[in-house]
Amino acid sequence: MLTGNPLLVLIVVGILAFLAVVQFWLATRHDHAVSIQGPLEEERAIFARIAEKRATLADLEHDLQKRREALAVVADIQAEVDALIRKRDEVLDEWNQMEERRNEVLALRRELEEAQIEKLRFDAELAAAKAEHEEIRERLTRAERLLDQVDDLQERHAELTRKIETLRSELRRLEEAQERVDRLEARAHDLEKEASRLEGVVAARQSAVVEAEETLRSGQSAVASVREALTKVEAELAAIAVEKRSVEADIDRLREARTVLEARNAHLEQKTATAGGSSIETDDPLRELKVVPQVVSVLRDWKESEIIEENDALHRVQLHFRATGLTYPERTLRAFHTAMKVNESTQMAVLAGISGTGKSQLPRQYAAGMGIGFLQVPVQPRWDSPQDLMGFYNYVEGRFRPTDMARALWAMDELNNPEGALEDRMLMILLDEMNLARVEYYFSDFLSRLESRPAAIEVTDRARRKDAEIELEIPTPDGQIPRIFPGYNLLFAGTMNEDESTQSLSDKVVDRANVIRFAAPRQIVRGAAQGDRPATEALKRSVWAGWSRPRRDQQERDVAQAKIADMVDLMKELGRPFGHRLGRAMLAYVDRYPVTEGVANIVNRALADQVEMRLLPKLRGIEVEAKSQEVDRLRRFVSDLGDDSLSDAIRQSVEAAEATGQFVWQGVTR
Repeated sequence: MLTGNPLLVLIVVGILAFLAVVQFWLATRHDHAVSIQGPLEEERAIFARIAEKRATLADLEHDLQKRREALAVVADIQAEVDALIRKRDEVLDEWNQMEERRNEVLALRRELEEAQIEKLRFDAELAAAKAEHEEIRERLTRAERLLDQVDDLQERHAELTRKIETLRSELRRLEEAQERVDRLEARAHDLEKEASRLEGVVAARQSAVVEAEETLRSGQSAVASVREALTKVEAELAAIAVEKRSVEADIDRLREARTVLEARNAHLEQKTATAGGSSIETDDPLRELKVVPQVVSVLRDWKESEIIEENDALHRVQLHFRATGLTYPERTLRAFHTAMKVNESTQMAVLAGISGTGKSQLPRQYAAGMGIGFLQVPVQPRWDSPQDLMGFYNYVEGRFRPTDMARALWAMDELNNPEGALEDRMLMILLDEMNLARVEYYFSDFLSRLESRPAAIEVTDRARRKDAEIELEIPTPDGQIPRIFPGYNLLFAGTMNEDESTQSLSDKVVDRANVIRFAAPRQIVRGAAQGDRPATEALKRSVWAGWSRPRRDQQERDVAQAKIADMVDLMKELGRPFGHRLGRAMLAYVDRYPVTEGVANIVNRALADQVEMRLLPKLRGIEVEAKSQEVDRLRRFVSDLGDDSLSDAIRQSVEAAEATGQFVWQGVTR
């Protein structure tokens, strides 16, 4: 059809070749233009028009004989192609300019992230300095009360020294008794193979071996009694040594503070005399409590996170871990995350294990990656009352001396502090090394308050939350006692090391906490940082509340309840029964475990976690030989849940207990 006019054929072929070249060249630039979709929308429209013209040219090949006037159309197309080329050049110029700007933005963003990291480091140093300054001020204040007790402490020190000498002589006597018992064990082994049952610990300190040589049964009892007494004496000696060092340090600090306190007392007396002997009055008795702690100020300034999907938030936490050089299994992260979500039924999570396994960093970096405020409360060995946790009223100065924790609780209390409270945010409080002091002394009352909290939908009822509120010892003009309600926008965690300077957790704490034990690592990980740390954005409390709703259907709940009933029977056989509260808490954990890709049976995964965190810590001290069959049944139950790693860890803990005869849960390495 086109042979009649060679010039037209050449023009059409040239146009098609040119269009093919243009199409090929634009295709090579497509990969570079993906990131600037906005500016390229017009270019894609141009491509659409080119495709339309190509279709027109195809039609011209069929109609060219009848439509000679198509030459004008071809000329128009050539002009339009020229315009498109110019437009393309303009777009390329704009793309090059956008590339330079994008590089500048990336450089500025990196500088901003480095500045933010530097700011966070300075903020942490400032917070540490502020905490140290506040601790010194609190020590001086307490020293005012303790000056009158210096003589008593010195007498107690002398008494403790005498007691240590007495215990040492008793220890020597018990060691001699131990030697007699060892001879009895050799004799008993020859008489009967059941002498292997002569294992036991933890009994009264004054029990002694009196009639160990009468019969084999009395010998067995004597062995257990002597070993229990030895363990008790050694523990008491260690505790007395720690207490002795603490008393000596307190005495030295009190002597150093005496001069400062005498000067302060003289100043206060002069100030009181100047005021005509009247008592010190304050305009606002809560002024110290209303000082906003740094953790709340930082949390208020964070940009609000747009993440609403739970698994997206957990992935962000994992990115944060890698960027800070930390390595935690996803199973551990999800277990800790779920333990935080069930704070209506389980008041806290406790991270236990040897020092240096990352117990403190897990909650800190989890909070940073999740967008939750984080307050670390270092527990001191001298803590012996709730005042150490919340603060006290100084009657000399006439003002309340709150801790950072008390200030943070007040700043998060939307019910008693409606005007100044931080809304729609979450805060985590970590009691670091919580077993340096006896937990039941300083934390038992607070834990009872947490347990007494009504359901989240009933907290606005003042009568229902009355027993959960913390009363502050602050005199007010109207006689109303200030109160703080620790609401569900607060998450509580604790860490505990296991060495000779620490105390064991009481049953009350273990029964109300998910205990995650960090086992010794199989190998040392270098911990190199990988990738950039995501910017910290505040998680909304309303989003957290949505994640905390039950996720399992009724059929899954029925399966979980049936298996929890099996756990009840197993723990009865092991001599460590548990009640309704723990059963409901375990079911709540199963109900709120997040959906996990690649895990077919979420119920079994969550129940295995609860065996690890709730049941195994309660087995401390059982005789592994006497309860070997029951422990084996527990191992088979865990294997049936599909957690072979946990089953193997139970076996290893049993093997490690052969030396003492008593079970101590050592944790699982995943």
